[in-house]
Amino acid sequence: MPLDLACIVEGEGDVQAVPVVIRRIVQGIVPGLAIKIHPFRVPRTKLIKSGELERSIEIAARRVGRSGAIFVILDSDDDDPKTLGPELLARARKIRPDRFISIVLAKREFESWFLAAAESLRGHRGLPKDLESPLDPESIRGAKEWLAAQFEPRRRYSETVDQPAFARLFDLLQARRRAASFDKLFSDVQAFLGDLTTNPHVPH
Repeated sequence: MPLDLACIVEGEGDVQAVPVVIRRIVQGIVPGLAIKIHPFRVPRTKLIKSGELERSIEIAARRVGRSGAIFVILDSDDDDPKTLGPELLARARKIRPDRFISIVLAKREFESWFLAAAESLRGHRGLPKDLESPLDPESIRGAKEWLAAQFEPRRRYSETVDQPAFARLFDLLQARRRAASFDKLFSDVQAFLGDLTTNPHVPH
């Protein structure tokens, strides 16, 4: 029986890319573990409003059942992840304290994680073979634009095409070292998998 995870995301590209990233993390920790990921999209401006996060968490909880986990992955944009993240997590846990819930705000943008591991994307999808990560990838406002500027002439960045492709390629360990928000996602997945040994309702 596969392990169920629900992913609440904000962008069209995230619907495809986030499950790829989570599946890669899971397989790196517990190779061969069967997982089923249920992504669904809620615009960030709507999700953070009073009542909407709670409604989305309820939907996710019904999709994954008693043993599943709920991951909410959003761009922080100009908000401080260390402030907004705990606020959203408190709201989510209040409505469903019986579920494992993770709130991860990619500092600035999801694509900041690609910038953190830019060397692992060299030569792929129109990126140069000498691509270097910026010194502080999570400080860049406009990670999509940064990537687009690195492409060969007449090549544009597409969230729905390039984001899932880069999600399959970027170096997870390098991203952990250079992007604290990605390290949080990785650590939260580890924490949930650790619960497999203590939660009798989780299938082994």
